[in-house]
Amino acid sequence: MTTTAEQLSATTLLRFATAGSVDDGKSTLVGRLLHDSKSVLTDQLEAVEHASRNRGQEAPDLALLTDGLRAEREQGITIDVAYRYFATPRRRFILADTPGHVQYTRNMVTGASTAELAVVLVDARNGVVEQTRRHAAVAALLRVPHVVLAVNKMDLVEYAEPVFAAIAEEFTAYAASLGVPEITAIPISALAGDNVVEPSAHMDWYGGPTVLEHLETVPVSHDLTGCHARFPVQYVIRPQTAEHPDYRGYAGQIAAGVFRVGESVTVLPSGRTSTIEGIDLLGEPVDIAWAPQSVTLRLADDIDVSRGDLIAPVGDAPAVTQDVEATVCHVADEPLTVGRRVLLKHTTRTVKAIVKDIPSRLTLDDLSQHPAPGKLVANDIGRVVVRTAEPLALDAYADSRRTGSFLLIDPADGTTLSAGMAGASFAAAEEAPAADDDAEWDF
Repeated sequence: MTTTAEQLSATTLLRFATAGSVDDGKSTLVGRLLHDSKSVLTDQLEAVEHASRNRGQEAPDLALLTDGLRAEREQGITIDVAYRYFATPRRRFILADTPGHVQYTRNMVTGASTAELAVVLVDARNGVVEQTRRHAAVAALLRVPHVVLAVNKMDLVEYAEPVFAAIAEEFTAYAASLGVPEITAIPISALAGDNVVEPSAHMDWYGGPTVLEHLETVPVSHDLTGCHARFPVQYVIRPQTAEHPDYRGYAGQIAAGVFRVGESVTVLPSGRTSTIEGIDLLGEPVDIAWAPQSVTLRLADDIDVSRGDLIAPVGDAPAVTQDVEATVCHVADEPLTVGRRVLLKHTTRTVKAIVKDIPSRLTLDDLSQHPAPGKLVANDIGRVVVRTAEPLALDAYADSRRTGSFLLIDPADGTTLSAGMAGASFAAAEEAPAADDDAEWDF
């Protein structure tokens, strides 16, 4: 007889983020999702009911399940990213409820950076607004493979199909132009519970999945073994003891791909080559290891390898460069300017760098590039050219979210300035599905 723990360990994991404009109902949707899927503990629900009564509300305000900060509850908004963990018999979930205010867009970048799916909420009364487009653009930049458009507050527009259809058509066309590979539109009422966990009795014209059903069935793959093999060295192990006088191992977590004993590898940025002599996993030798296992590699040759180096197969190594062209989301209050000296952190390597150019800033209204803005301020998205003091082995972000991303850091106090994605900004539009009539709607 299988236990609950065994059942959960056998299910897949989905990381997803919610986003949308202010008062579109993100926290209410998350609260409804947790409540109706029976993922709320009794004492949590009692606390929400008590807080709701103190505010003069008859029914429990489910948004309070995620808005935990006092400032959030007082203002009725989400300020910081709230992470929630829940599970159904079909799948486990890690949810990031991100803020809707423009000044907190940087928090959405944090929440969506590891997400495989983004739920973008739209108020059915307001339709697609600038912040909706901003969040869709961030999801596209971060290469989130699945986007759900949740048209909320359908109860306030009398569950009208034409309202939903117009919003879905506008958003789908916009997101497809950004290269978002999959868009699913779902009409919901988070407050009333329509199409969140249970199908709505008020929208018989909609025949698609509920939000939870889609979350449970959307295909996700955590298989990184088919990707280019990458191993950032985190620590060099040299015991120099009587038992292990000559042991030299390179410890770290495999970022992507598979490594095998006997395989020829290159150590970057030096370019020196060797052969994998051994792989140690949990203190035991193995013949093969794959992402995201933490292992120790032993090389046949005694070459100079240190923290921050990248080990990759010969013939499949990333290019080494000191000129990094990338898209960044600026997250600091202090502007990023041309000539700014920064630290660039890429995997386990941190190097000195200087911002050589800021060619453009993205205008989210029409996706046009504002040329030569001179600086990026908080929540801006723009292209930058950074010159590093030492060579880096960078993949394009489109090929690897792990080895194609980096941070720009203030060397004075360690503050994160910008989150960067190497390579092209958006996926090519032709790679995305055509936004044609009802093709993206599950009617």
